[in-house]
Amino acid sequence: MLFGLQPIHIVFIFIVALLLFGPKRLPEIGRNIGKALNEFRNGTREITNSLRTEVTDSGDTGVTNNASVVRTAVPAPGQSVAFKAPFKAPASAGNFCIHCGAANVPGARFCNQCGTKLPENTIKPPDPSSLGQQV
Repeated sequence: MLFGLQPIHIVFIFIVALLLFGPKRLPEIGRNIGKALNEFRNGTREITNSLRTEVTDSGDTGVTNNASVVRTAVPAPGQSVAFKAPFKAPASAGNFCIHCGAANVPGARFCNQCGTKLPENTIKPPDPSSLGQQV
């Protein structure tokens, strides 16, 4: 059912709307709601299409959709490939991403640059209750 509404609920809503607005205004209200929903759909479709075109137009300059370029980038079978491991900063150095090496705010759970989950043993933020207390 739509939003958990049973047919009896829909009938009850229709009767209340009929009593509130009357039989003459009810079709007009239905048309206005339909027009508003249609405009909303068209607006979201326009925004989605403009965002898609903007993303595809700006896109990464190093990435191409040409299949031949992609095929030549893959090494031939038997060819050795040098693999560079991601940068790993020591946990004592601060709250750095173990994947890309970006610095993150203390207490962050995910990298603000690549989205990789940060290790739990990074430097924790200071306790707010201890800040500002004078001994």
